[in-house]
Amino acid sequence: MTEAALQAAGVDSYLACEAKQQPAWPDQDALERATARLREVPPLVFAGEADVLRGHLAAAGRGEAFVLQGGDCAEIFAEATADRIRNKIKTILQMAVVLTYGASTPVIKIGRMAGQYAKPRSSDTETRDGVTLPAYRGDIVNSFAFTEEARVPNPDRLLDAYHVSASTLNLIRAFTTGGFADLRRVHQWNKGFAANPAYARYDQMAGEIDRAVRFMAAAGGEFDALRTVEMFSSHEALLLDYERALTRIDSRSGLPYDCSAHLLWIGERTRELDGAHVEFMSRIHNPIAVKLGPTSTAADALALSERLNPNGIEGRLTFVARMGADKVRDVLPGIVEGVRDSGVPVTWLTDPMHGNTFTSESGFKTRSFDTILDEVAGFFEVHRALGTVPGGLHVELTGDDVTEVLGGTEEIDDEGLAFRYETKVDPRLNHQQSLEMAFLVAELLSARS
Repeated sequence: MTEAALQAAGVDSYLACEAKQQPAWPDQDALERATARLREVPPLVFAGEADVLRGHLAAAGRGEAFVLQGGDCAEIFAEATADRIRNKIKTILQMAVVLTYGASTPVIKIGRMAGQYAKPRSSDTETRDGVTLPAYRGDIVNSFAFTEEARVPNPDRLLDAYHVSASTLNLIRAFTTGGFADLRRVHQWNKGFAANPAYARYDQMAGEIDRAVRFMAAAGGEFDALRTVEMFSSHEALLLDYERALTRIDSRSGLPYDCSAHLLWIGERTRELDGAHVEFMSRIHNPIAVKLGPTSTAADALALSERLNPNGIEGRLTFVARMGADKVRDVLPGIVEGVRDSGVPVTWLTDPMHGNTFTSESGFKTRSFDTILDEVAGFFEVHRALGTVPGGLHVELTGDDVTEVLGGTEEIDDEGLAFRYETKVDPRLNHQQSLEMAFLVAELLSARS
């Protein structure tokens, strides 16, 4: 019955379109078994939760809130441990406290978590020392190990991704509603991290919050709202076999929702108007986002808006600008101005990570912290000049003390990258760099008006 309703809603129309960045599954029977099982499992999120997030994103688009979206570039099954998940949540919570307190702005917290297992690749293959194997497309497809067996796309990993996502979401809900996220624990969130100027600044702010909370308690204030937080999940809807298999009909409205996450996005490499990803996303009713790179135009943005949000629903569509610090001030104004003048409702986020990647002299794929911050500043400058709303921040980060991005107050240099470079795909901000960024963005938000 559900499948018949989904087909009637047209969710399979994407099958007639070209689907880029999909793995070449060698065993179609195994793929069918895996996706058939995924069609039967409980949803990872609920349509009502996605609707709540859409309302929040609408508020961010109007300048009444700010989006903080962060997490790993590519989640790894083996790293979905309680400690790593807790540290990631802790980092996002601390950044949100800095933004909320520093800029007096409600913060919508979205994790790139519980589903960010598929990654686009510039080539279908990878060659090392004369050996060519399929490219690593994320743990949901194959393994990072450079062996023939590990690199074969394996549909059983779709089920692994579902189960790891379910356990991750369970921990997220436990941490955010079970007392860990209580605002009165702001000092405790900083325990276990080494001394650093960013942490010292955070501790000072935490002390101010403590005093304010104690004052309100003495005055008879109620603190139920401080005990829990909302945190939503998101990932790039890249692997269409997985996304389609987790699409469900909402019992309240009869509409299809992709229940793999609250928010799904289309990447820069798969945003073609006639492509399978845009077609699939046009059929689901989650809030959705699209990455816009430096080759984007206002016409592209408006055409995507027409395809993905023809009814002009606030909070339905978010554009994530990932231009590069050297291009954001030149390319973004024309796009934002075109969207503004059309009157279509859009929430704007900046992704200052993906346009600023390079290879260091020592051979590590990295980014410069100062360059990342410069793109964030440029994003705010563009919106301030045009009278539009800089609605949020989308960053790749971890709660661990990795050394993957150059700079920051710890002054990670090229030699220091080797100390703890752990990412399997793209370099991430570490915990202290994430806090540093939050303080900068809080200052930009304070000046927004």
